Amino acid sequence: MEVVNDNTCSWINDLTPRSNIQSVTSNLDCEWLVIGAGYTGLSAARKLGQLYPNQKILLVDAQLAGEGASSRNSGYLVDTTLNDGFTSNKELDNYKKKADIYKLGIEAVKSFIKEHQVDCDWNECGKFFASSKEEDKKILENFSDTLSKLGFEHNLLSNKDLKKRLGTNFYNIALHTKGGILLHPGKLVRAMVDTLPENVSLYENSSLLNWKKLNDIVICNFKNGSIKTKKIIFATNGFLKSLGIKSNYNFPITLTASMTRSLTDEEFESIGQPKEWGVLPVRPMGATIRMTKDRRILIRNTAEVYNPYQMSKSELDKRSIKQKIGIKKRFPQLRDDIIQSTWSGIVSRTRNSSQIFEKINENIFVAGCYNGSGIGVGTLFGEQIAIKASNENTKEIETIEARNKPTWLPPQPFLNLGVKARLMYERLRARSEI
Repeated sequence: MEVVNDNTCSWINDLTPRSNIQSVTSNLDCEWLVIGAGYTGLSAARKLGQLYPNQKILLVDAQLAGEGASSRNSGYLVDTTLNDGFTSNKELDNYKKKADIYKLGIEAVKSFIKEHQVDCDWNECGKFFASSKEEDKKILENFSDTLSKLGFEHNLLSNKDLKKRLGTNFYNIALHTKGGILLHPGKLVRAMVDTLPENVSLYENSSLLNWKKLNDIVICNFKNGSIKTKKIIFATNGFLKSLGIKSNYNFPITLTASMTRSLTDEEFESIGQPKEWGVLPVRPMGATIRMTKDRRILIRNTAEVYNPYQMSKSELDKRSIKQKIGIKKRFPQLRDDIIQSTWSGIVSRTRNSSQIFEKINENIFVAGCYNGSGIGVGTLFGEQIAIKASNENTKEIETIEARNKPTWLPPQPFLNLGVKARLMYERLRARSEI
C-alpha cells in the first residue's frame, strides 16, 4: 500500500517543505542499505557514512524521511519511565539496565545536537508523572522509592504546587523527574536528514514490497525498481512486523494526538502563564499533555490496534473530539475550537517492553521497538547497529545487549485479541485521566 504524505501534524507543518525528493525508479546496487529513515535509520546511515566514506550507502523510506513516527511523537527525551511495572529488587536490576540505555540515548542526541549546532527547542525542564486521583499517590511513592535507589533526582508535588507550575488544578498528585528533556521532534529529525554524509543517497516515497537473501546478497524489490546490497539494516520500527522481521516479537499500536494553536496573551494569562512543561500519565492509557515553548497544548489520549498505514480524516476527527474533551477537562476556560491539527502515528511494542537490537545473520541487522521512548533510544540504536554490522564492539553495545531480550508473542488472531483486551482494561482504569 502506498503511504500518502499529509499535512495534519503540527510538528511537521512547522518545518519548511523539502524539495528534490527522489524515489527508487531503477535497479541499484550498493554496499549498505538502510530501510527506514526515522531516528534509527538516519542515525545508522550517518554512522555508516562516517565509517565507510568511500562506500555506497542507500537509505530508503516508504514516505518522506523523518515524517513518520519520528516527527509525530510528543517530543519527550526520557531518562525514566513509570509504566513498566518494576517493583521488586530483582526487577530493580532490570529497570537500571533500561535506564542505562535511556542515559546513553540522551547522550547520543546531545552529541548530535552539539556537533551540528541543531536548534530543536531543547529544554531540560524534566517531566511530570501526574494523576487527578489521590489513590495514585501510592504508585508514585513506590516509583519514588525506585528512583531514589537508583539516584535519580525527583520530587513529589501536590495540587497547589501543580496548579502554579501547570496552570491547571486538574492534577492532585505528581512526581517530577529532573533528567527528562522536552524538544521539537520534527526539528530534530529534519536536522538528521539535512546532515546526512555525502556518500549516503536518500530515496523516499518508496515502499519495500518484498525482499530475499540470495547467497551473500540481499535483494529488495520496490514498485519501480530494486536494490541489491551486501548488507542491510532494517530500521522500520512499527513496520518491522509487516516486513517479516522479528514478527513474533513486536507489534504496532496506533496513537492519535492533537495540538492547539498558540494561546493568545489573554488565554495564556488565564492559565497563569506557565513555563513549558510535559505531563505523562500515571496510568498507561491516561493522557500525555504538553505545554510547548510557543504556548501550544499537545494532547495524546488514544492508543489502539488499527491499520498502521493510514487513518482517514473522519476517523481523525472522531479522536479529535476526545482530545478536545481532555483539554477542556484541564483548561475549561479555553475555547472549544482551539485545536489546530490532529494526526496519528505508530509506536512499536514488545511483550516485555524491551527493544530489538540484533544480528539476524552476516548480512541482515535490525533495530527497533522502543515502546514509546524512540527519540533517544532510536538515535542510540541506529548508531550502534551500524557499528555492530561492521563487526565492531563498543561499551554502548555491551550495555544494550545486557538488557532483557524481547519475549515471544502469540500468533494472530490471538495477539490482536489479547492486545485489544489489555488496552480496553487499561482504558477503563484510566478513564478519569483521558
